[in-house]
Amino acid sequence: MSKLSIIIPVFNEQTTIPIFFEAVEKVHATLKELSFEYWFIDDGSTDQTIATIEIIQRNHANVHYIEFSRNFGKEAALYAGLEHATGDLVAVMDVDLQDPPELLPEMITGVESGDWDAVSARRINRDGEPRIRSFFSALFYKLINKISDTHIVEGARDYRVMTRQMVDAILAMPEYNRFSKGIFTWVGFKQKYLEYQNVDRIAGRSSWSFRKLIRYSIEGIISFSPVPLLIAFVLGLVSFSLALVFIIILIFRHFLSPDAAINGWTSMVIIILMMSGIQLLSLGIIGRYISNIYLEVKNRPIYLARKIK
Repeated sequence: MSKLSIIIPVFNEQTTIPIFFEAVEKVHATLKELSFEYWFIDDGSTDQTIATIEIIQRNHANVHYIEFSRNFGKEAALYAGLEHATGDLVAVMDVDLQDPPELLPEMITGVESGDWDAVSARRINRDGEPRIRSFFSALFYKLINKISDTHIVEGARDYRVMTRQMVDAILAMPEYNRFSKGIFTWVGFKQKYLEYQNVDRIAGRSSWSFRKLIRYSIEGIISFSPVPLLIAFVLGLVSFSLALVFIIILIFRHFLSPDAAINGWTSMVIIILMMSGIQLLSLGIIGRYISNIYLEVKNRPIYLARKIK
């Protein structure tokens, strides 16, 4: 009998876990030819998340969990789940049921057919979300797909079913700064997307604040595009060229109109401020890349587990 490992990152989700497990088990009942293995990855929860998982675990031997020593982030949780999954097929799902379990049978069928190495879910709308959040999300996808060679499908979720071969390829990329949406695409393989309407959380509140989403977007751009570095170079080149032009103008002005030497201080201040701003912006972009290099060369583990059970 084939086995499906389901990876579920959780953070303060004590209310949603039982509902999620019941919903997925209903789907499991229709897939008798497939055994399920659950891996809940607790990302440093401060509520009763672990206790809730342990209650379910007492009656279901196929339920496992990893408790992180602190909060390492969802990307680390996904990596930990992929490392410990033992199934022939591996699924990634969110616990809030915004990833409809009803899509699992079609995903599994697509992968088992041999035509696809991964079948993923893609939201075709963001009904129910704040408009400003939807706007910046669409902007992010347009931007990253223009400046990166790795095409990321707009609305694509982490929710997917993958072959063992594809999972092993992802695990062969143990980079510290992870952006899974890009990694899932970068490894290649044959991938298919199932479209569905946006679904609201079943309970609780999302831990993804607007600030966290912005940081996540920046991480994605830095991880999969060198274009910001090129922008910094171009800005530096333009600012140098402008400075050179102004130097030539000032020299000619000095010889042609010596009395005007004290004039133009306002424009000079503006130019100095503009050039300084460009320099600081360029240094900031370069610094962001260097910070990623710094974290990578330290070779720290992606996560630390307090308990694996």
